[in-house]
Amino acid sequence: MRDMETGSGSVSITRDRAEALLERPVLRRQALFVVLTFVGMVAGLFGSWFDAPPWFVWGNYAVAYVFGGWYGLKESIKSLRKPAVEIDLLMILAAVGALIIGAPFEGAMLLFLFSLSGVLEEYAIGRSRTAIRSLIEMRPESAQVLSDGEEVTVSIDDVEVGDVFVVRPGDRLPLDGVVESGESTVDQSSLTGESVPVSKEPGDEVFGGTINETGSLEVRVTRKAQESAISRLIHMVEEAQEKQAPTQQLIDRYEQPYVLSVFAMTAVAIALPLLVLGHTFEPTFYRAMTLMVAASPCAVIISTPAAVLSAISAGGRQGVLFKGGEHIETAGNVDAVAFDKTGTLTEGNTRLTDVSTLGHTSGSSDALTDDELLSVAAAVQSRSEHHLAEATVEAADERSLDIPTATEFQAVVGKGVHARVDERTIHIGNPRYFDTVVDGPIEGIDAGLDAVREQESRGKTSVLVVSESDEERRVLGWLAFTDTIREDAAETIERLRERGVEQIVMLTGDNERVAEYIAGELGIDEVYSELLPEEKVDHIEALQAEYEAVAMVGDGVNDAPALATADISIGMGGAGTDVALETADIVLMSDKLGRLPYAFALSRETRKTLYINFSIAFGAIAIMIIAILTAGIPLPVAVVGHEGSTVLVSLIGLRLLGFDG
Repeated sequence: MRDMETGSGSVSITRDRAEALLERPVLRRQALFVVLTFVGMVAGLFGSWFDAPPWFVWGNYAVAYVFGGWYGLKESIKSLRKPAVEIDLLMILAAVGALIIGAPFEGAMLLFLFSLSGVLEEYAIGRSRTAIRSLIEMRPESAQVLSDGEEVTVSIDDVEVGDVFVVRPGDRLPLDGVVESGESTVDQSSLTGESVPVSKEPGDEVFGGTINETGSLEVRVTRKAQESAISRLIHMVEEAQEKQAPTQQLIDRYEQPYVLSVFAMTAVAIALPLLVLGHTFEPTFYRAMTLMVAASPCAVIISTPAAVLSAISAGGRQGVLFKGGEHIETAGNVDAVAFDKTGTLTEGNTRLTDVSTLGHTSGSSDALTDDELLSVAAAVQSRSEHHLAEATVEAADERSLDIPTATEFQAVVGKGVHARVDERTIHIGNPRYFDTVVDGPIEGIDAGLDAVREQESRGKTSVLVVSESDEERRVLGWLAFTDTIREDAAETIERLRERGVEQIVMLTGDNERVAEYIAGELGIDEVYSELLPEEKVDHIEALQAEYEAVAMVGDGVNDAPALATADISIGMGGAGTDVALETADIVLMSDKLGRLPYAFALSRETRKTLYINFSIAFGAIAIMIIAILTAGIPLPVAVVGHEGSTVLVSLIGLRLLGFDG
């Protein structure tokens, strides 16, 4: 049918370029041509009924043929130059055939309904492409930047990282940044899908394209315009809309062979009756043209993009970003889901809750104080990017402790870290670390492990701190951390089961007791704990061997190998987390697990819509061909059946725009 590809480019998107991207092939002119085709067709018909002069009748039919076949002829010529044959050529030849056998009205009617369905298809696809336009309109073109204490209007493309801009109540934020001063609430619904405005105060992150509501803010820019969350979203929506679903790829692969088979069937329908059965030319040719129209797969070809692009747009409005049509179809088959724990099922804002020294419980006179233990641990952890390390350093900062310098830092993935502090090596890790990394006896290890297990029984993550020198190796103490379960996690698990997910598992590097505690609270089927990244991959592959499609939900950082292995990967976007946006197939932009059941429900509804559309499209073709061969239905009926089914599947696909789960 029509060319339905969307252009793509770099992340840097100007408004002019975006408007050019969105410009459809003169939709208004197409609509005008449809009107002229209809007028010519009706005038020609009435002229023949009332014995109007031949020039009037044929002149109006000529208008109908020229304007009705204009775009179809252009597409046919373009295809033949490749060389290739497409449906437009079928329609043009069928209309010309009707004219040859003295049925100009039937040919004009075919061209009218064909061009009308083309306009409706463009409208249906265009409605889904408004996602890009709405994103573009969310981003202001300029910012009020503070320069020497005064506000200066600057194009957002000229604003540098570190500049400070002012935003007043009711204004859209032009760029991503961190609040420097002021307090307000910000409506982030257009970007993240959150229904309630979010309070912002100094230190909080804000995003370009969102709406400042109640107070004035001064914001320090953290990303340039082309790197902002909104710019990346525009780019990703472009890519999503041009990535074809597997069904669409299959249709495109077989479109040309099917069209050639229709030509062959038409040729046989002409030659066999004339040369073998001795039928006359006119009724034979008329029936062949009717068969050609009935067998054309217009409805089949439009059924997939109409549904898939509508689903992408519907998901975007709910804070769910599908990064391509293929992911919508795959997500509809998911029957097993694997979750990471930290930052996915839990908030990810890990905090230190307990600092205990071995001397505190044993009464040793040379033991460190709690603050001294925390200071030493923070020195080592300051070199790490792990969430437990960040919580340790943050706790030390809150207590205003002096943190010594650590050198020779090394990390053992999934187990622990060590570094030199004050002429000794400080080891911080879980029990597996001390089983495999530290060689030799450790004074106080039994008491330390008992304390760790006690903390873990309370649902906390705990690590040992061990000092190693030339003279001794002993436990200094332990640290315990906790993370809050997301308030919507339990409801999400329950709704996933209602949506048909058969198996839900947790894959985490955390210790067994903490993992079991979280899983018990949420009702998760299976728990695999203390996993290294490669071990998570092994469990994903085991699930894939048992279930049709496996989804992995994670933060896109430590879980990257498992996300890449799963059939569908889902990232916790947090309004544009870089790694999640780049690696996941589906991004939950609001960072809310509650959107996950919606994503699966939308995917399943899209698959159901595709099945309905295919049933209508192929059913209409089969019924009409049988009716033509047995009852000899006329060309106008075949035209109405063919184009009517095309319009119907377009409208059925378009209704996904309003899907709310």
